[in-house]
Amino acid sequence: MAGNKTGPLVRRRSHARFILAAVALAGLPGAGAQTAMAKATPAAFTVPRLKADRILVMKSARKLELLRDGVVLKTYPIALGGNPIGPKRAGGDGKTPEGVYYIDGRQPHSRYHLALHISYPNTVDRAAAVAAHRDPGGDIEIHGLPAWYEGPLDPVRFYKDWTHGCVSVGDRAIEEIYRAVDIGTPIEIRP
Repeated sequence: MAGNKTGPLVRRRSHARFILAAVALAGLPGAGAQTAMAKATPAAFTVPRLKADRILVMKSARKLELLRDGVVLKTYPIALGGNPIGPKRAGGDGKTPEGVYYIDGRQPHSRYHLALHISYPNTVDRAAAVAAHRDPGGDIEIHGLPAWYEGPLDPVRFYKDWTHGCVSVGDRAIEEIYRAVDIGTPIEIRP
């Protein structure tokens, strides 16, 4: 069997060609040449970044979902305002709003790692506050963890609601959400 061309070196080259073809089909960096593949870091072969077209917050389930075309891309555990049951009616009530809003700002230098500002109060919230002779409050965000937080940066579950009405996620989670969400992305907050 001296003429057999299926030795280990030939199999490795075929395997490398297969990987290069798969990379080229996926449109990932390094698809051009074997040298580029050899120099590429493992990060170049990770799953493409999430890009959400909608956010869904389910207060009672304590979770936030990123969605694209109605499909859940990723789910994160959340902490809410210290008085989470019911919709926010006034500043200082410790409640997280309920309703449909949109992301209207980005805070790259937040006290809570990173933050995405939510468009609360909307016209309905303002009208309800005016009718009750109250200030609707504001500055509601999806954000990471504060400096004083002593738990894991990616909690599997929050054991206490602690915000003033915001939606908090872990620091690694807010990094993903921050990259996945654009200004104008709708957010629905359900009871």
